[in-house]
Amino acid sequence: MIKGIKICGVSDPKTLTYIVDHPYPPQFVGFIVNWKASSRYVELDRLKKLLNIDKKKSKYVAVIVKNDKSTLEKIKDLPFDYYQMYDCSPEEIFKIKKKYNKKIIAALTVENKKDVRKYKDYENISEIILFDSKGYEKSMSFDHNLLDEVEDHIKKMIAGNIKIEDVVDFKNKPYILDVSGNLESSKGVKDINKIDKFLNTVHDINS
Repeated sequence: MIKGIKICGVSDPKTLTYIVDHPYPPQFVGFIVNWKASSRYVELDRLKKLLNIDKKKSKYVAVIVKNDKSTLEKIKDLPFDYYQMYDCSPEEIFKIKKKYNKKIIAALTVENKKDVRKYKDYENISEIILFDSKGYEKSMSFDHNLLDEVEDHIKKMIAGNIKIEDVVDFKNKPYILDVSGNLESSKGVKDINKIDKFLNTVHDINS
């Protein structure tokens, strides 16, 4: 059974409203708050307006690359439920979690088994471990079979160029699926029809 969904890289109010109002909304909605190389990056003033939209049944996730103290201070009063942290040491994440009182998704970029095994350094300070590709803002994949050795008690989120037609392959895997680029009509622009198909597909598989 698929354990949940995260739609990442949302950057406009129309898309966000559609997502949170959907009959089968995702558990998580992600916003790129400091990675300017991404076409999905949302600058602060626009982010504040966007987050005024009622999240309803979903949780809002700030996607943050590195221990960016300036950004962390700027977003500290915004209604984020989780901070998704890339390129941070366990020590840095522990301090961020304690200071800002947020739940943590520790993001690990994966190419091989050695990369996967780093989760053990983060499991005690993270609510969720995200296993992603090395692509960051690029839609790249990695071998999800590498995660078979991750212990069952770990709450696992996976990303890395997951397509709608791939979803059925995860029906017997205990993963939260994190999808972004494959729900777009063009770079950085979400496609409502693809989002609807994705949410309905996961619901049908789990029903």
